[in-house]
Amino acid sequence: MFTRDAAADRVVPPEGFTVRLTVFTAAAMAFLTVFALALSLAAGRLATTWGQELALASTLRISAPAGQQEAQTEAALRVLSQTPGVASARALTDEEQKALLEPWFGPGLPIESLPVPRLIEIVETEDGFDGEGLRLRLQAEVPGAVLDEHTRWRRPLVAAASRLRLLGWVSIALIGAATGAMVTLAANAALAANRKVIEVLRLVGATDGYIAGAFVRRFTLRTFTGAAAGMLAGMLAILFMPGGGEAGGFLTGLRFQSWHWLLPLLVPPLAALVAYAATRIAARRVLESLT
Repeated sequence: MFTRDAAADRVVPPEGFTVRLTVFTAAAMAFLTVFALALSLAAGRLATTWGQELALASTLRISAPAGQQEAQTEAALRVLSQTPGVASARALTDEEQKALLEPWFGPGLPIESLPVPRLIEIVETEDGFDGEGLRLRLQAEVPGAVLDEHTRWRRPLVAAASRLRLLGWVSIALIGAATGAMVTLAANAALAANRKVIEVLRLVGATDGYIAGAFVRRFTLRTFTGAAAGMLAGMLAILFMPGGGEAGGFLTGLRFQSWHWLLPLLVPPLAALVAYAATRIAARRVLESLT
């Protein structure tokens, strides 16, 4: 495949429409594949993070008159300290609650003068606690307490991240199929344009396997070259994106991590494999039709 055959290479035109189409298509598809791969891996990390962090976290909300809120908060903390499965519990300060509300109401919110419930952050052990039992005890001792175990929030978020990861892999498969289709079209165009040359080669004794091999080798190498360029461009684009720690958001966490940087290196060989199969099938079909 990678051994140069000057005689066979002259069968395929070294330049022209099909050359530009093949190289450009391979580069563009490889570039998109790198981004789809980064999206899929980032979504997988997001699903894992949400599943682990929210699974061990709960919130207790104390809604009570101003004169009773502190007493009920202390009573709730006492109940939580005696509850098996609760690793720690602490009441959020006014500054922390203000920071939580700031994205919704803007800075400078006078939280002291508003009837804002007191929030208690609960961290569970791996075994967790009995939610129903805790609710019954809180109902008896802290009537203004409402327990939120984050289950209704965690499951949709994890499901959404998992589906986003699946979407990334489906996108990669579609990109591979589109690459194969474009290479097939380019190979068909090249074979049709060189019909007279193929007929002459047959007259001088060239076999269909020899002719097909020349097209397969040339289109596979073109696809590999274009995919390598697109892969490098995609990796550079991912490299210059802000890291997840700079803003903490999903879109800022698209960089590859650790050994994941090696995965894009598989894109050019896989693209070449797709081009090899597509060109071989197209060449056989066209050569049979010209018989």
